[in-house]
Amino acid sequence: MEHFAGIDVSLKDSSVCVVDAAGRIVREAKVASEPEALVAWFGGLGFAVTRIGLEAGPLSQWLHAGLSGAGFEAVLLETRHVKAALSAMVVKTDRKDARGIAQLLRMGWFRPVHRKSADAQEVRALLVGRKLLQSKLRDVELSIRGILRGFGLKVGEVSKGRFAARVRELVAGQAMLETVTGAMLTAREALLAEFMRLHRRMLAIVRADAVCRRLMTAPGSARWCRSPLGRRWMTPAGSDPPRRSGPTSGSRPSATSPARPT
Repeated sequence: MEHFAGIDVSLKDSSVCVVDAAGRIVREAKVASEPEALVAWFGGLGFAVTRIGLEAGPLSQWLHAGLSGAGFEAVLLETRHVKAALSAMVVKTDRKDARGIAQLLRMGWFRPVHRKSADAQEVRALLVGRKLLQSKLRDVELSIRGILRGFGLKVGEVSKGRFAARVRELVAGQAMLETVTGAMLTAREALLAEFMRLHRRMLAIVRADAVCRRLMTAPGSARWCRSPLGRRWMTPAGSDPPRRSGPTSGSRPSATSPARPT
């Protein structure tokens, strides 16, 4: 008889439910959210599990890789389909969600999604970390400009290399502003150093990739668009209309482009 298992993944413990071909619950348990613990639990059932389903998510990718590597047929379920199917439940708990996922597997009412490779996840982590540091760096610079603007001090258009010198020049002789901007400039220097470290790592990936090198021939395309994350433009299914992809890649300005800083 076929058996289907649904896993509602949580950070510490995951709820697991196994049903048979008729939809009857065979086994339920709380198992640690670790691939080894789940593999050991399924291995000790005493019967084969036809398919194991997990709702797609950050932790689910790791668990899916562990279960697949152990020889189980694991599948990641599209989150919107799972949410729509389980929304009819009056009371939602992890246990009931695991039951619902198992029933979706049994009836085939799900859409499987692709699990990204480890290399793709690493590149994604690099781009996310780089973008976060870039955003915080810009926040610090804009905050300094805003603080000084309240005292009638305008930084104006300066290069990244001359920003700190320009700020120190404006606040010279004002003890409180020197203290505040000095601390913020120290934080900016640390953010800039770490951002450049990740930026150089991203450029190394771009230079070593044939597809990214081909994209570098496009006029005005930003380097991050040439990274593996930007390759979706190479396929018709992933391409954006020119009016949206143009401003993003830097090939033409957008109506919402930011004004010049003061």
